This record gives sequence, structure tokens and C-alpha cells, in this order.
Amino acid sequence: MTMRSFVDWLTKQFFETPQLFIAAAGVFVALFVPIYHTFRPLKSEAPSSPTHFSKLSSFTGPTMDKISAKKVKFAADGDERKSRAGAAEAMRLSFTKGTKSFKKYNDDGNIVRKNTVIEEEVMKNVQNAELIVDALPKDSNSTPKVELFLPEMLKDAVFVGHVVTDLDSVAGSIGAAALYGGKAALASDVNSETRFALDYWKVELPPKIEDVLKSNPDEDICLVDHQQTSQMNPLISLDKIVGVIDHHALQSKTIVTDKPIYIDIRPWGSMSTIIAHTFLTHSRRPSVPVAGMLLCAILSDT
Repeated sequence: MTMRSFVDWLTKQFFETPQLFIAAAGVFVALFVPIYHTFRPLKSEAPSSPTHFSKLSSFTGPTMDKISAKKVKFAADGDERKSRAGAAEAMRLSFTKGTKSFKKYNDDGNIVRKNTVIEEEVMKNVQNAELIVDALPKDSNSTPKVELFLPEMLKDAVFVGHVVTDLDSVAGSIGAAALYGGKAALASDVNSETRFALDYWKVELPPKIEDVLKSNPDEDICLVDHQQTSQMNPLISLDKIVGVIDHHALQSKTIVTDKPIYIDIRPWGSMSTIIAHTFLTHSRRPSVPVAGMLLCAILSDT
């Protein structure tokens, strides 16, 4: 086969099966690049760029001199560098002195690209980040206690269960209202089990959601023991929902909101278990009637 006929055949194959040539090109690059880096001659001297790594082993920018960090010994070259997080240290080593910083020089000493805005901001705040870390206790067991989160958006909200009202949805509504500072409401009539628990613990029957919204249509709503539109009372507007506390799976017809809301969904036996646990973790003591309702619901649902 002559060179001319080979070229004609190669051209024909390219237009008929371009995918094959793309794959072949990928294989060529994958094989050639490692071979090139293995056998290319190494330069005895580093580029003349002021940011070459050999020039920066002992350099620290204006903001770095004030940073309190212990020095570590590098066995490879015997120099001392200040120890920091890997990403920040890599950025520092590639920074030049001055306000306009550049990084990544090629073998000829030419600039490849400028630092990004994010890189600039990271380097500006390295000192602040290290001060925060230094302020933390050395012993993880002595970390200061952080106050647990209680969502403000649930304060004064109406906590209401699903339309197939059961003990867990009612007790959970009553418990959540006591915990977060809101009001409990019913989505439908209660069953005999729920009525027994209410009577036993002498808890007043919550009002129906229809009556609550009739007196104040703009009430914030927190759904308890459900999160599907098919289980919601039809009078509840989606744009008034500010939270969901539930223990069921997210399936079809799960609510969709236009704004972020508070979500507490746990794979536990009952919604009342979540409320009881939150009382305990926040060192809050529920009243005896509320605790009794939660206990009855936990026994019933689990």
C-alpha cells in the first residue's frame, strides 16, 4: 500500500467511523503523556520566576509573618516551613509578594493564570481561620457546650396532624405546641383511643383547624405526623407551612414549598418519640399531662 492510498483509506475511515478515531486519540494521549514525563530531560536549574517553589520555601507574605504556627522539619530538603492546612499552604507557596498575585508558572517562567477571587480571599483570611482554631480547647472532650437549636419560625405556629387523626398526631401536636411555644389543632375528629388519653390525662381537646383558620387565616402552620398533601386538611395553604415534624417516608405528593422551612423527619417509631427526645436533649421538662400524652402515643404507635 502506497502512502497516498493509505492516507485515502485513513480519511475514508475517519468520516465513516469518527468514534473509533476519537477513542484512538484518547488512548494515544493516555499512553504518551506518562511516557513523556518519564523520559523528558530534567532541567538542572529552576525557572527564574520569583514564585518558583524553591524560592518560596522560606518566604512568607506580609500577612503570614504575624501568624502563630509551629515549624516542622522537612526531611526532603532540610528547610523549615510553617505548618498549616494543606490547601492553604499550597496556595501560600504559589503566591508572589505584592497586591497582584500570580501563580502556576510553566517551564519557561511564563504566567499560566492569575489567582482566582476565591484564592485571594482564602489567603486573606488564613490568619483569622488559624486564630479560631487556636482558640478551641486542645482536648475535644472539653469543647464548650453549644446551645441547641430551637427554630424561631415555629414559635406561635399552629401544630396540626393529618386528616386520619390518631393518637400520635394529636399527642405530637400537643407536645410540639408545648415545646416550641405554639398551639395544637385537629385536622379531623378524634378516635376513641385518643379521647381516652385526653380524658385520662385531663388534657383539653384542641380546636379544629377550620375554627383556628377562620379566626386567623394567616396563622403559620407546622405539619406533624405527615408531609403529604393527600393527608393535609384542605383548608391549609402550602404557603403558610413553616415546618414539618414527621417519621414517615418521603413518597408521592410530598409538599413543595416556595421558601425554606423547618424539617425534622426521623426514622423512628412515632412522631411523639421525636418530641419527647427533643424535650430531653434541650433539658426541658414537659408537664405531666403532656408527658402522659406523649407516652400513650409512643406505646400506641410503636
